[in-house]
Amino acid sequence: MTLIICLGIFVAGALILALVGVALYNRLVDLRNRGENAWADIDVQLKRRYNLIPNLVETVKGYAGHEKETLENVTKARQQAIEVTGDLEKMAQAENALTRTLRQLFAVAEAYPDLKANESFLDLQNQLSETEDLLSQARRYYNAVVRDLNTAVEKVPTNIVAMLFNFNKREYFEIEDAAAREVPKVDFDNKD
Repeated sequence: MTLIICLGIFVAGALILALVGVALYNRLVDLRNRGENAWADIDVQLKRRYNLIPNLVETVKGYAGHEKETLENVTKARQQAIEVTGDLEKMAQAENALTRTLRQLFAVAEAYPDLKANESFLDLQNQLSETEDLLSQARRYYNAVVRDLNTAVEKVPTNIVAMLFNFNKREYFEIEDAAAREVPKVDFDNKD
């Protein structure tokens, strides 16, 4: 009789342990999938940003064609940002460089009143600003999911399940350059 009770306790314990393991595994899968989805959102905003830049460069070129170096720097930074894949640190560096060159482009635009008043330029500038805001939101969400996944991968008992099923920590997608954290904006109402 005691053997049956002990066997019953063992089976119940094993079943509870298996259920806990399944729940922990499912949580890790959920976090991994949310991370991939969040990265896809960042990717969409980056592509939107990359698609706006050539139009912006062409619009500026029409008014400030002799600002060749600035226009080439923006085009080059855009291409470098497009080409970097996989390494989040390198992607962040490329995005920082692109943001700096865009800031230079908007500074050039300040010197051309006709350009600042151009409806196409204003529309592109607004779209880019909106895209930067959406990209910032997507980065924050991605980093929050990565934080949750990384915490789960490190905490006991989830770390055991993570180790057994090869769940790894992810890198944050951060912008290191404090100036690049700001959305590039131009004040068209400033009369100075």
